[in-house]
Amino acid sequence: MIRYLPLVVRFLVGAIFFVFGLNGFFNFIPMPATPPQRVVPFMTGLMAAGYFFPLLKLTETVCGLLLLTNRFVPLALIVLAPIVVNIAAVHFILDPSGAAMAAFLVMALAYLGWEYRFYFRGVLTARTEPDHSAASQSSNRVPVTAS
Repeated sequence: MIRYLPLVVRFLVGAIFFVFGLNGFFNFIPMPATPPQRVVPFMTGLMAAGYFFPLLKLTETVCGLLLLTNRFVPLALIVLAPIVVNIAAVHFILDPSGAAMAAFLVMALAYLGWEYRFYFRGVLTARTEPDHSAASQSSNRVPVTAS
């Protein structure tokens, strides 16, 4: 059973982001009539930007779909990480009613990050140098021109 846990968690996180991302465009899950007062200024500021919510919901939808289809999972996890941090901050600080879902998302993303840790080795390298081998190889090549 434990070997299927990454699949189940990946599917749940993918479904959550896919459904709530689509909901941003089609509104099939109604929002509460009166949002918590502490959230109103924050949400008003984000809505005033105009571009933020469409970009956020598109990102959630695409990343959710990537997780559901098992395509580019490490990339989807990296892109979703700051979104989950913001969801957690909003619900832990401004609106505790969603704290359980936020806690689940934080734990699920941390778990998936651990399960896929092999793919993050390159970005988690403390000291790096540019790789000039690719540049030197390409400079030795003869350019191809269209005839």
